[in-house]
Amino acid sequence: MKHIKWGFIGCGEVTEIKSGPAFNEVDGSMISAVMSRTERRARSYAERHHVRKWYTDAQELIDDPDVNAIYVATPPSSHATFAIMAMKAGKPVYVEKPLAATYEDCARVNRVSEQTGIPCFVAYYRRYLPYFMKVKSILQEGEIGRIQNVQIRFSCPPREQDFAANGELPWRLQPDISGGGYFYDLAPHQLDLMQHLFGVIVQANGICANRGGLYAAEDSVSACFQFENGVVGSGSWCFVGHSSAEEDRIEVIGDRGMLSFSVFNYEPIRLITSEGSSTIAVPNPPYVQLPIIKAVIEDLQGFGKCTCTSISATPVNWVMDRILGKF
Repeated sequence: MKHIKWGFIGCGEVTEIKSGPAFNEVDGSMISAVMSRTERRARSYAERHHVRKWYTDAQELIDDPDVNAIYVATPPSSHATFAIMAMKAGKPVYVEKPLAATYEDCARVNRVSEQTGIPCFVAYYRRYLPYFMKVKSILQEGEIGRIQNVQIRFSCPPREQDFAANGELPWRLQPDISGGGYFYDLAPHQLDLMQHLFGVIVQANGICANRGGLYAAEDSVSACFQFENGVVGSGSWCFVGHSSAEEDRIEVIGDRGMLSFSVFNYEPIRLITSEGSSTIAVPNPPYVQLPIIKAVIEDLQGFGKCTCTSISATPVNWVMDRILGKF
């Protein structure tokens, strides 16, 4: 069995519970080194997670002979740069979502992957979670009949950090770093799931606005889109709503029923047909990225296949950039 020795570029929040520990949970995989531009953060992560090496320079980590695969866990604006550096060094990459801060950068990553023959995977881990696999099986079994329409609805109140002065805003609210506001951070998971279930979105348009005035990025977005199979859908995102309107919901309307589920809260799946309504609770693993990381590792070891490649992840950025009017 080929042993996969990971180097982390980035030691932020996502690597603490969602992803980081999972790399050591899979047979034939281990974390060999971590990197952060901040020495204190790199050293702290290495000590707390029992990682032998830490760096403050990404190129040094990539060049480390004890590292043969790279996990990029930085803000989106640097995803393409680090992914390309790794692939040009002959090392496969697993990148946090979205693949990049723009559709154009996604295309750059795909070109280098094709030129080098080195794979690039993207952390759309919800595709592999039991909760969403159950959603897919219900749809595939035709329990709500022929799909007619899809609706995404998301609303939440402002977060405490949203009220900070412009110079102190989190990177997710700085479009030059994140690609947009909270929409570019949260909508990728929803849109990737939709395309995983119904195929690629081939038309998308949107209207975005800043209604709260708390920061420069968009805080309210409405969109309409159509999938390659002809199904149409819509989406509404509000990140400055009142708490009474808080919602995390996707509805799939068929000609024989309706299915609804959440993306971030994992509320019980609700199925309504002419025979009645039911709810289905599906637990997820403690490390939510474990199933996809296992699939990536098995792909790299040569006895599995992970479908969440940079190619399959790129349409998400195309849709978001179309909705935000980037082109």
